[in-house]
Amino acid sequence: MAARQPRFNQALLLDTTPLPSSIPPVAEIGASSAPLLSAAYFIGARCRPFNDDYMKCKTDAHGRGEFECMREGRKVTRCAASVLEDINRNCLDEFRRHWNCLENNNQQLWQCRKHEWKLNGCVFDKLKLEKKIPDAPANETPVHLRKRQIYSHNEPGVIT
Repeated sequence: MAARQPRFNQALLLDTTPLPSSIPPVAEIGASSAPLLSAAYFIGARCRPFNDDYMKCKTDAHGRGEFECMREGRKVTRCAASVLEDINRNCLDEFRRHWNCLENNNQQLWQCRKHEWKLNGCVFDKLKLEKKIPDAPANETPVHLRKRQIYSHNEPGVIT
């Protein structure tokens, strides 16, 4: 047994330094990982220009752009929040079914393709946003559109 008593350091640390007025304020999105994963491709589709600006800023700053790129980062956050609001407003049931499936299946996308297809259809019909996997081979069926999911625990690899 150890002679030293354990010490726990559990203090909440808050930085109360205000940001400069040149950086516009933005509210946190407030979503857990499952809804963000469910909406990720739609966020990418609508927010790509903002994401590209942010990544260019970070690249130009050579890894030291936390403060310098905050304006671009906040634009990305506002855009992502607008996508989530639009999905919640127009496709709430499909969105909830998909992210609840992800939550219950360890965030494994292939377990939730049936719900994903319904969500993709709703988002495309109502918001005109389409799920596209970047750099996917043009001559192959994208993985999210395949009828046969090899690792799914549904019937032997077939989604109905």
